[in-house]
Amino acid sequence: MELLVATAIGIMTAAGLYLVMRLRSFPVILGIALLTYAVNVFLFASGRLSVGAPPILRDGVEVYADPLPQALVLTAIVISFGMTAVVVMIALGAYLGSSDDSVNDAETDEDETEGAT
Repeated sequence: MELLVATAIGIMTAAGLYLVMRLRSFPVILGIALLTYAVNVFLFASGRLSVGAPPILRDGVEVYADPLPQALVLTAIVISFGMTAVVVMIALGAYLGSSDDSVNDAETDEDETEGAT
């Protein structure tokens, strides 16, 4: 079980990093979302993976799930959803303003190289 979760975290992290390094805004947004999912799964797995265990202590229960990583992941999901919505609106505004969703700006790069010489 731990090997499967670790492999899933590694695949999501690799795919997220690949998408973040693209030069278009939509793949960058998807890459950031994948990275946040990978971190959420990592936080959730840090609380010891246990199947069918209650998240609170009760009388007679010896194995329980740690509720702190569950609370952290729930909070991280809400925050990442809000930040993804903000980033999508910023990217949409940039696309509508320039009719291009490229992350790098070729005009700015040319201006910097002309000013350096």
